[in-house]
Amino acid sequence: MTTAAIRATAYALNHVPELALHYGNTPWIERRTRKESDFLKALPEHLWSFEEAAAYAPNLAYIGALTLEELEGAQKPWHGNLLEEPRRVGRYGEIMPEAEFLGLLDICDVFDLVWLEESFAAEVQGRLASHPLITDAMRGRLEKGHPLAEIEGEVSGHHALPLYLDGSIVGCVRRGHDVDECLDAYVLLENLACKAGGVLAMLHLLKNASMAPEEVRYVIECSEEAAGDMNQRGGGNFAKAVAEIAGCVNATGMDVRGFCAGPVNALIAGASMVAAGVQPNCVVLAGGAVPKLFMNAKDHVRKGLPALEDVLGNFAVLLVPDDGTLPVMRLDSLGQHTVGAGASPQAVTTALVLEPLNRLGLSFSDVDRYAAELHNAEVTLPAGAGDVPLANAKMIAALAVMKGQIEKTAMMDFVAARGLVGFAPTQGHIPSGVPFLGHARDAIAEGRMERAMIIGKGSLFLARLTNLADGASFIVERPRPGSAPLKGLNREALRELILEALSDVAQALKGR
Repeated sequence: MTTAAIRATAYALNHVPELALHYGNTPWIERRTRKESDFLKALPEHLWSFEEAAAYAPNLAYIGALTLEELEGAQKPWHGNLLEEPRRVGRYGEIMPEAEFLGLLDICDVFDLVWLEESFAAEVQGRLASHPLITDAMRGRLEKGHPLAEIEGEVSGHHALPLYLDGSIVGCVRRGHDVDECLDAYVLLENLACKAGGVLAMLHLLKNASMAPEEVRYVIECSEEAAGDMNQRGGGNFAKAVAEIAGCVNATGMDVRGFCAGPVNALIAGASMVAAGVQPNCVVLAGGAVPKLFMNAKDHVRKGLPALEDVLGNFAVLLVPDDGTLPVMRLDSLGQHTVGAGASPQAVTTALVLEPLNRLGLSFSDVDRYAAELHNAEVTLPAGAGDVPLANAKMIAALAVMKGQIEKTAMMDFVAARGLVGFAPTQGHIPSGVPFLGHARDAIAEGRMERAMIIGKGSLFLARLTNLADGASFIVERPRPGSAPLKGLNREALRELILEALSDVAQALKGR
């Protein structure tokens, strides 16, 4: 088979302004190198409350509480025109407040690395008791807590990182080894936060798919974190760690890494396994990245804006065999940025967009929407990085003009109709195409869209191993007659399939 079906998607955010304030990489480095600065003094005044974050249109589009059409129609600037009523829950997932996320962090800890202050632990236990997706087994993992004096002793005497809420210490993350930098408290906080976000996305995916955790058979995790120790810095395995906490006892899995292109590569790998019959289903998921919180906060503070990068982004996608009814990923023409493809925008777009379309005999206009690097422009524009989704859409339109498929005068109409407004948090791997997959899947299933292309790009040069760019893409579309195996079809279903195929043949002959 050359297709795999997309059964369900999930998208969740963790609103963590105090984690961002203390451990986002920009303020973290500023604090370590300059101790104090005007930026660090001003930053707390630019933090948002949970209610503000839950009324911010791009956040709501990410979790499916707003459609993309509603987002595009919302008054700008979005940060200055918050919705009247905050919305915690959307079609795909939720925005989780920081207190609950710290509780989830403790639930995901299996090595006694996370300590919560005892009164805070009791408060969180009460809050999570009403969460519809946190099971009794998960709540049973939440510790009873430690006296504040013990936590302060770990921070002052044993290099633990304090955890804050409302400016007060409510816990800490302890280091995992005395000398191993890979098990430093900061690295462990990154990894545990990524794991916890992946667990939350998995729980929402199971709900959205009406699926028991025991039914999951394979998990691929595709964030940008690397878990290991000083002897093997990126050994993993986030995938099995997430599956364990979520109760997926029959699952195994692996991690796939590729910077921002990782999620698209992981989806291709998972879909290939399912299409080949190697696995009956596969969950592809990712948690968020603590270092990227407040990444552009210096520019936001300098320009008097809210520090918008205060959420961790997470997602999960369930892939199953193509049964002829669900939207599908096509595996017969994937976009691949090869070693010799070149790194110019035109070369990358040719490899990831034009070449896979050419192989299928499709034109640029046969794709309803192109999803690449869906960064929220309200975050990137003040930092001088431009409107990234708009730039990608313009490059695709320009290539369509070069190939004679649209007129130059129609470029901006093409961009408006087939590009996308950015709405994803700047979490590296999170914005790269995949946030649109849930919206696209639903639009295709509901007959509002025929086809979309999901594009992931990676910056391999960040690792100082190569100057090469990277990227991958795939097409998602409605299922085709004959795309699913005939085995298991009853006589009436087979008859309908044959009649539909004959009708297609008749139409083709008529047009010759």
